[in-house]
Amino acid sequence: MPRPLWTGAISFGLVTIPIKVVSATEDHSIRFHQVHLEDMGRVRTRKVCSIDDEIVPPEEIGKGYELTKDELVPVTDEELDEMPLPTAKAIEIVAFVDADSIDPIRISDSYYLAIDGQVAAKPYTLLRKALERSDKVAVAKFAWHNRERLGLLRVREDAIVLHAMRWPDEIRSPESLKPKNVDLDEKEIERAVQLTDTMALDDISGFRDEYREALEELIEAKAEGTELPEPAGGEEQEAGKVVDLMAALNASVKAARESRGEHGGPDATVHAMQPRKKTTAKKAAPARKTTAVKTRTAKKTTTKKTAAARKRSAS
Repeated sequence: MPRPLWTGAISFGLVTIPIKVVSATEDHSIRFHQVHLEDMGRVRTRKVCSIDDEIVPPEEIGKGYELTKDELVPVTDEELDEMPLPTAKAIEIVAFVDADSIDPIRISDSYYLAIDGQVAAKPYTLLRKALERSDKVAVAKFAWHNRERLGLLRVREDAIVLHAMRWPDEIRSPESLKPKNVDLDEKEIERAVQLTDTMALDDISGFRDEYREALEELIEAKAEGTELPEPAGGEEQEAGKVVDLMAALNASVKAARESRGEHGGPDATVHAMQPRKKTTAKKAAPARKTTAVKTRTAKKTTTKKTAAARKRSAS
């Protein structure tokens, strides 16, 4: 099990469930160090006091809130832990709602909730069964990293998952971002809907991080001193260029169908097909016929020679 990030309890009415919070995701990103290009020495970030210009060790660094430009109020971790907050050590369930009522833009990081001791097994399973049978998700409040947060509890493969959520006032309005005065033809809308149907999938588990794979190949080539991978081809869309929307939709639907093998056989892809050279095709066909004729002629000659030899042997 991954290292617990937080320990506490789920407060479910009068039921308390001791739990450990562990990360539900992994970061596979490739990370770089900052280096001095002249000698490849590591460039490090040092924490320096603004008054005496001395480097400050981690154990001497604390928190301070700025009241004015020249006045700071120190706040210790002990004072934060002792605040009279009911969610300081508990994930308090405050409501149960339909999953569809939660806007996905409000969902942030995800964590698994694991039992902390065998005593938590029964109430943990009880809450999980209640969520499954009611077909609801639980909205909860909890305090973590010096702030109270809103969370969402749901079931995933017999485990309870906690999704950190943003508060309503943390979501910006998209009102100013909407395009205005756009004229769309009904046929364009219907074709766009057809494209969504053609590209529909029941399972997206097959997608992979192609950027990370390409980056690994680049790093491996540089480490071994071999030739760098060739850059990917493709035509770039010119910025600001007017696009024939209907033509683009038609081409997209056709490409999506080909990628599913609906036209062009099972090996069809969305890549542009290169036109075949007619000259090569015409020359190739007679060559195969000539070979076939020569083969049949050779077989007949061999058969005649064999028959003549048998007659001589018999006589």
